[in-house]
Amino acid sequence: MPYRAPTLDYQFLFDHIVGLERLRQTERFEEASEDITAAILEEAGKMANEVLAPLNRNGDLHPARLENGVVRTSPGFGDGYKAIAEGGWIGMAADPEYGGMGLPYSLQNAVNEMMGGACLSLQLNPLMSQGQIEALESHASDAIKDLYLPKLISGEWCGTMNLTEPQAGSDVGALKSKAEDNGDGTYAITGQKIYISWGDNDFSENVCHLVLARLPDGVPGTKGISLFMVPKLIPDESGTPGVANSLKVVSLEHKLGLHGSPTAVMQYDGATGWLVGEPHGGMAAMFTMMNNARVGVGGQGIAVAEAAYQHALAYATDRKQGKAAQGDTILGHADVRRMLAEMKADTFAARAIAAACAVAIDMETATGEGDWQARAALLTPIAKAFGTDVGIDVSQKGIQVHGGMGFIEETGAAQYLRDVRVTAIYEGTNGIQSMDLVARKMMDGGEAAYALIDEIEAYAESCKASWPELAEPVFTASETLRETTEWLVEQKMNDRFAGAVPYLRLFARVLGGYFHLCAAKEAGANSARARLARVYIQRLLPEHIGLAEHVRQGADDLFALTDEDLAA
Repeated sequence: MPYRAPTLDYQFLFDHIVGLERLRQTERFEEASEDITAAILEEAGKMANEVLAPLNRNGDLHPARLENGVVRTSPGFGDGYKAIAEGGWIGMAADPEYGGMGLPYSLQNAVNEMMGGACLSLQLNPLMSQGQIEALESHASDAIKDLYLPKLISGEWCGTMNLTEPQAGSDVGALKSKAEDNGDGTYAITGQKIYISWGDNDFSENVCHLVLARLPDGVPGTKGISLFMVPKLIPDESGTPGVANSLKVVSLEHKLGLHGSPTAVMQYDGATGWLVGEPHGGMAAMFTMMNNARVGVGGQGIAVAEAAYQHALAYATDRKQGKAAQGDTILGHADVRRMLAEMKADTFAARAIAAACAVAIDMETATGEGDWQARAALLTPIAKAFGTDVGIDVSQKGIQVHGGMGFIEETGAAQYLRDVRVTAIYEGTNGIQSMDLVARKMMDGGEAAYALIDEIEAYAESCKASWPELAEPVFTASETLRETTEWLVEQKMNDRFAGAVPYLRLFARVLGGYFHLCAAKEAGANSARARLARVYIQRLLPEHIGLAEHVRQGADDLFALTDEDLAA
C-alpha cells in the first residue's frame, strides 16, 4: 500500500479539535478560510503521495555522497525538491512582502508532516530553510532580508543552521568558532561545525549558512555568541551568486538512517559573513529558528509514525499466518490488532498535541497575548519529545508486526525506525526538552500548566453525563497531573530533572486522552474515532499512574548509586 498523506485527519483536527476558526477571526489570518485550508491540504497531500513518497527508498539505498568536494544527492531528490519549491510549500508561513504566503504556521506544520511521512530525508531540507526564514524575518537587517528572504522563500537558495562543534554539543556556549571584523561591514568566520543537516546539495543555486561564532570581545558562554549569515557563494551587487566563499564540506557522516539527507562537517576558513541581529545576541536569534523547528521535528516523528503504521497495516492485511480469530490474515490476531490500534491511537494523540501547539504559536503571532505565548511555550517541548517518542515506538511496533520480515531490509520496515531515531536527539534531545519543561516552563509556578489542566478538566466534566466511560478516566488522569505538578514546582531542580522525562510523558498522555475524548464527542458514539478513543483511554492513558509515581521519586535513589555501583 503506497503512502497516503493524512489530509482527512488534519481537516478534522482543524475543524473540530484545535480551533483553527479562532485564527480566522484574527486580522492576521482572516484569509486562511476553510476553502483555502482544504485546498492546501489536498494539493500538499497529492504532492507528497505522488512525487515525494516514491523517493523515500532511493534515499535509503543510494545515500548522498561527497565527490571531489561536491555533494551528490540521492536519485530524484532534485526533482522532488523542485516540486516542493515550485509549489510554494517552503514559504507558506513567510512574509508576503518577500514572496511568502503569510499563512498560519499550523498549515505549514501540517504540510511538513505530510512531506516528512512521504520522504523524511528530503523534507528536512525545506524545514531548515523555513527556520532560517523565520530567524531572518525577526532579527536580520533590511539589507539581508531584501537579499536573502525572496531567494529562500522561492527555494532558489537553501538554508542551514550551524550550532554544534566537536566539543560543543548541547553546551553551545563552549563553541570555539570565531568572527573578526573585516572593517567593511563583513566578518571573517573561522571554525568547524558538525552535524550540519543539508550542509550542501547539487540542486539549489546557493546554500546559506547561519553560523554561531564569537567576536573578539564576546564573553565566555552563550551570552558572548553572535550569529552570522555565511553563504556558500557570495552574492554580487545584483544578488546573483558569485565567487565561492572560504568554506567547504569536509566530510559527510555515515549514519544509522536518513541516508538521503547529507549531514556535513563544515569548515570555515576566514569565510565572509554578515552579522544577523545584535553583536553577542546570536542565541536569541538562533532560538527563534530553533523553537518552531522543535515543533517541526516533533512533526517529523509523527510523520514517520504515520508512514510506519500504514506500512505495517498493509503487511498485516495481506500476510496469512496461523489461525486467526477473525479473517484469514494476521490482522485477525488479537496481539497484532492491539499493536496496530495502539500505533494509530498514539499517532493521533501526538498529531493533535503538535497541531494545538502550532495553533497556539499562530494565536500568539496574531494577538500578541501573553496567555498564548505561555501556552505555545509549554506545549513546544511536549510536542517535540512526545511526537518523536511516538515515531520511534510506532516504527518499532511496525517491525514487530512484520515479524521476521521486519528484520529483512527488503521489506522497508526497518528504514522507518532508522530514519526516525535521530529525531529524539537533534534540535535538543528529548531529555533536554523534558528538563526545559520542568524548569524554564515552570518559572511561572506552573500557571500555564494549570490553565491547560483547567481546560481539560472542564471539558471532561462536561462530557461525564454522555461519555462517562471516557470522560471519567480523562478527568481522573488530569487530577493526577495537577497534583504531580503541584508537587514538582516545590522541588529542588535536581529532583525535578530526575523525573522530567516521565513528567513530560505524563503530560502528553493526559493531553492525548483529552484530544481523543474531543474527537469521540465530535465524531459521534458509533464512529471510528470513538472506537479509537476507547483504545487510547482504556489501554494507554492508565500509564499516567506509574509515570506520576516515577516523577515523585526525586533524585536521591539515582545518586545513591555510586559510580562503582554502575560499573559493577
